[in-house]
Amino acid sequence: MSAIQNIKVAVDAVVFGYSSQKNLSVLLIKRGVAPFKNTWALPGGLVLDNESLESAVQRELKEETGVTIDYLEQLYTYGKPGRDPRNRVVSVSYFALVKPRHFKIQADTDAAEAQWFDCNQLPALAFDHSSILQTAKARLKAKLTYQPIGFDLLEKEFPFSDLEHLYTSILEKNIDRRNFRKKILSFGILEDTNKISQKGSGRPAKLFKFNVKKYNTLLEEGFHFDIKFV
Repeated sequence: MSAIQNIKVAVDAVVFGYSSQKNLSVLLIKRGVAPFKNTWALPGGLVLDNESLESAVQRELKEETGVTIDYLEQLYTYGKPGRDPRNRVVSVSYFALVKPRHFKIQADTDAAEAQWFDCNQLPALAFDHSSILQTAKARLKAKLTYQPIGFDLLEKEFPFSDLEHLYTSILEKNIDRRNFRKKILSFGILEDTNKISQKGSGRPAKLFKFNVKKYNTLLEEGFHFDIKFV
């Protein structure tokens, strides 16, 4: 028996941001159209007939938030019937890591507003976007322990305390600071810039940067990034 389908394909994007002054944040849009009008949601929309999934999610991000991202990682596919009251919609979700201050967000098309929200202070979300966001957070927490993706959220040069704060913010748990520092430095992928940072009234701190070339060389030699002890 031939299948009868009337299914639409959509994309949704979980864009995480971070700054040393704040915790992990996520980029949301306020919907300007029904359903869920005036409710916050993840950026996204339907895939056009002539575009790839990756092109669709990049287009939707640009149209709804003004943000352009080079790297998006596919997260999960959501297709439960009834997840969209208008049609049967299967959504392919993506997530990305960015530095918020590098972007000027601007809502457009069917988004009334675009705004960064602290992941610990989120509004109610439209559709099943809360579930998508929780899946993305779980993926981010897991990857943080076996890939140095955290450096994508830091400035090019940073004090070690910023790296510690990033891990505690995302993992939502305290870490053994001495062992954490010893472990990270033992990898040899952090480079001392010979510069000093002075923030407020605190003690001056050395500035480091992530040596991507060294990391890639180590990968070719079979290096395994592992900080699950935190």
